[in-house]
Amino acid sequence: MECLLTAATGVAQAPGAPSPATLIGLQLPPATAANASGSNSSNAANRPKGGTSAPAPQPGQTAAAATSTGAGADTDEGVPSEDWAVQLLDAMANGSSGDAHDALLDAAFAAGPADIPQLEAGLKDDRTAEFAAQALAYVGGGDALKILAGLLDDPRDLDLRRFYFAALGEYKAPEASKILLYAMNHADDEPDRTVTEAAILALTVQADASLVPQLEAADKKIKDYVLRDDLENAIEVIRMRAEFLASPVTPKPGGSVDEAVRTYFLPALEPPHSAQGTRRPTVHHAVTGLASSPVRGSGPNSAAGAPHASPQVSAKSTAGKSAKPEGPEGPPGVKVEIQSLTFSPNKERALARVLFETPDALANYDLVLQKREGDWNLASVWLDSEEEKAEIRN
Repeated sequence: MECLLTAATGVAQAPGAPSPATLIGLQLPPATAANASGSNSSNAANRPKGGTSAPAPQPGQTAAAATSTGAGADTDEGVPSEDWAVQLLDAMANGSSGDAHDALLDAAFAAGPADIPQLEAGLKDDRTAEFAAQALAYVGGGDALKILAGLLDDPRDLDLRRFYFAALGEYKAPEASKILLYAMNHADDEPDRTVTEAAILALTVQADASLVPQLEAADKKIKDYVLRDDLENAIEVIRMRAEFLASPVTPKPGGSVDEAVRTYFLPALEPPHSAQGTRRPTVHHAVTGLASSPVRGSGPNSAAGAPHASPQVSAKSTAGKSAKPEGPEGPPGVKVEIQSLTFSPNKERALARVLFETPDALANYDLVLQKREGDWNLASVWLDSEEEKAEIRN
């Protein structure tokens, strides 16, 4: 794959600080053959291309003002204007219904790599750009990652870089780690905290204990106390997961979707047996400590609300609906449930909607998994919403 970085990350840089593009000639691994090829035989060229009909907003012009017709408007021939598709997708993806947004993501995921050209076109319209970027990150693979890398220097105030950073967790390669470390070292210069939080989640997916010293050094420089706490929790989770997996008394994860999901939440589900007495992360943010904004961003879907089970679009969980991942029971009141499971066309990639519950809180996650050499492995993690149980009762 050709170099994925051709511009600076968009993160404000300290004087004299090199961008990732100059730090490394980044060559990330190509998409796995299974995910890149897909098995969707649909003719993508004959499909409507969402977002391509709407003219791109000019500087100082809103996306809505860039269109010449309103929602539901007709042409002179009585045929609905071509912009209706963009407006419909905007209404569903950015409306108040989290179920509608999730169902659209499930549908895009089930369509697979064949729809990458349409999703790339959707990036050009402000109304559909965030949904398209997130769908590209979920679909994954080298082609999608290359497109997401192009968002690093996107001039719009949409902070779409977070989808590129979150997708990097799938690549356990030094080049990907360097970009995520760069984001940690420039956390205070990043105007949108969710961009840095996406990078932190990606680091927990990589779970590379060898990065801990560099992460600790970055943590000492961060002035934003929320991000500092997030990174400290992530460092602890990375350490704990490494300890659990290395311990002879810890059941080793197998190759199923359920076991891959459980492995990510392992620090919260297994009793600590560190010789150093490492404390367990707080139950409210037991995985990463992300207590502020979800990765999704600042749209209407980002506010933490009552958790909702996403509709199942293409497949049921291998363990049944609302299934608990296999393995020993966690501490009292702590559980992980797969609410729904959607597969890519070639069945080599899966999107799991997961409910994580502690005695005090509920959190909804999207976990993207990729099959490698017959085993399911975590590719990316997305925090959807979280809420204190006290708030739900009130």
